[in-house]
Amino acid sequence: MAIKIALAGNPNCGKTTMFNELTGSSQYVGNWPGVTVEKKEGKLKGNKDVIIMDLPGIYSLSPYTLEEVITRNYLLDEKPDAIINIVDASNIERNLYLTTQIVEIGIPTIVALNMMDVVEKNGDKINTAQLSKELGCMVVETSAVKGTGLRDLIGKALEIAKSGEKTVARHKFDDEVEAAVGTIGELVQARIADGSELKWYSVKFFERDEKVREKLKLDDGLAAEIEGVIKNCEEKLDDDSESIITNERYNYISKVIQKSYKKSGRGMTTSDRIDRVVTNRWLALPIFFGILWIIYYISITSVGDMTIGWVESFFGWIQGGVETGLTSLGASEWALDLIVNGIVGSISAIFIYVPQLMILFLFLSLLEDSGYMARVAFIMDRIFRKFGLSGKSFIPMLIGTGCSIPGIMASRTIENEKDRKMTIMLTPFIPCGAKLPVFAMFIAMMFPGESWVGPSIYMISICMVIVSGIILKRTKRFAGEPAPFVMELPNYKLPRFKGVAIHMWEKAKSFVKKAGTVIFVACTALWIMQNFSFTLSYVGADRIDESMLATIGHAVRWVFMPLGFGDSWAPVVASLTGLVAKEVVVATFASVGSAVPISFTQVSAFAFMMFTLFAAPCFAAIGSMKKEFGSWKSTLFAVSYQTGFAYICAFLVNTIGSFIFRGTSAVKPKVLDISLMESSSENAVVNGDIVLIVFGALIVVALIIGISGKFRSSKKYAELSR
Repeated sequence: MAIKIALAGNPNCGKTTMFNELTGSSQYVGNWPGVTVEKKEGKLKGNKDVIIMDLPGIYSLSPYTLEEVITRNYLLDEKPDAIINIVDASNIERNLYLTTQIVEIGIPTIVALNMMDVVEKNGDKINTAQLSKELGCMVVETSAVKGTGLRDLIGKALEIAKSGEKTVARHKFDDEVEAAVGTIGELVQARIADGSELKWYSVKFFERDEKVREKLKLDDGLAAEIEGVIKNCEEKLDDDSESIITNERYNYISKVIQKSYKKSGRGMTTSDRIDRVVTNRWLALPIFFGILWIIYYISITSVGDMTIGWVESFFGWIQGGVETGLTSLGASEWALDLIVNGIVGSISAIFIYVPQLMILFLFLSLLEDSGYMARVAFIMDRIFRKFGLSGKSFIPMLIGTGCSIPGIMASRTIENEKDRKMTIMLTPFIPCGAKLPVFAMFIAMMFPGESWVGPSIYMISICMVIVSGIILKRTKRFAGEPAPFVMELPNYKLPRFKGVAIHMWEKAKSFVKKAGTVIFVACTALWIMQNFSFTLSYVGADRIDESMLATIGHAVRWVFMPLGFGDSWAPVVASLTGLVAKEVVVATFASVGSAVPISFTQVSAFAFMMFTLFAAPCFAAIGSMKKEFGSWKSTLFAVSYQTGFAYICAFLVNTIGSFIFRGTSAVKPKVLDISLMESSSENAVVNGDIVLIVFGALIVVALIIGISGKFRSSKKYAELSR
């Protein structure tokens, strides 16, 4: 029978890194809470009979967030054979809080004192033998990053798992609290099958844990008797029961640390010195946006732009080879067009931007692995909180820069239900990896050489999240105070090549997988709709206006005319096909553009990017939203809001931009021809001022509308909050 070992610990304690080392898995290691949003299972390297379970990172076993519920339910209901409690040794006081709860459950537990390399570097000393004695369980020094101590750790974990010897909590509370907890234990003892869990259940009853009360289903008389014990203790100690237990745990932890931990007294760490600059009240945001500008300049404008010609030449060679091969085999005209132009041509148009995206993801993963992105969440909390949002909302949005789906799932770390639902709605506003090919295409062809366009998209997305927060907080659905933002800032560290490589590989693999499945099917369907009418007669490129695609585009293009790109049916169709996958927008332009001239002005191109940025995400992300909301009603509300907001933003960009730049090159139509990608840099160049003015005007108008509305409705908002 397989042995199950659970990994449990705080966020950023090195849990996922250890999971990777023990199982050989390649889960990406992030540097903020929410990376592990579900429990993950793997088999121990060299021993397939041992199952390692990576549980979500949590700060306690109190049922405030979905992450805590997942971890707690697994430990209590599925009862692993052993628990490896991973403790960040460089932040031991905060991490031991969870340890005091885990040892109360009674499951055989071993403490992995992780990040000992950081402790040694700081000159601190930890007496592991004394710590083990105080906690009542074995303690092993490890460094998951360097792979040290893991063999000893897993060996001892297997020993305690096979022995089945229960861990007994050594800590004692104040006499009054111990008496109350003991009395509750006597009252509920008959209801608890496993006696080793009695201490944990007794403490949870004392804390008035609703989920524990529901689970054991006490009768009214017994519940009233327990409540009397709790109230009596609260009156004596003049505090509420939950705060009493919290204080008692920290008092115990302080005593343990005094006996087993000695700081070097060196003063400020390197991380503290860096944080004095990068989290400075005045410098933090300029530094963040400056870093974004550098990243986009390198990945999209300079080095990234050079890769376009190389990749295009490579795929041109493939496309020519496929065409030659099919022609020699005697393929029919329609089959030749389907494969060469409809499939290979459309998919290659997307792959042109893969090197740019890989460079971008390289830089983003470096920032994540170094610990800087965790600071960005801290920085944004200052801004978000002023507009009724929680800094916790920014963490799922950061995760969503890769893909909206894990970002939406990461909202589970937010305990406030209203904040969580609003975060689910707004996370797709942050540009994900699937939207980047669309932006890269327009930047390369309509804004060549302009390094401001890429970063401005991120700036706009953040500003529009704030504006949306102001708007949504005015509604009954989302009104209320935001949840407090508590997050441990990890120490800065040099990014590991393995972690960065895994991140880039995961992104590339995900993209190739999507290109080989969803995008392949979408390109095939696009070609069919482009070349056949609703009567299923073949129309080809000569009569494309009679095709199904054109018919649909003509029917709805009037809706998009105020946005500046409704004069032709092709951009309209592209915006709709993006629901399948945002990369399909590029494939649509590549497929239709070979038969129909597609023209944009620089203003309408920017409006199209804004619509793509904020409109409803792909069907897969919508499905994820439905799963997290738990209802189609909330999902439809979110999709409607996203699309309506996108429409308004695109309308403002087109209207304001066309008014400001009328008579200039910014409003002169230019044919969007993907086959001319290599020569795009020689075409009309837009000044950075154009992007900045349109961007600034959009933000100013939106903020004025949002903020003025906020002040006008302050009385109503206060009533809703109550």
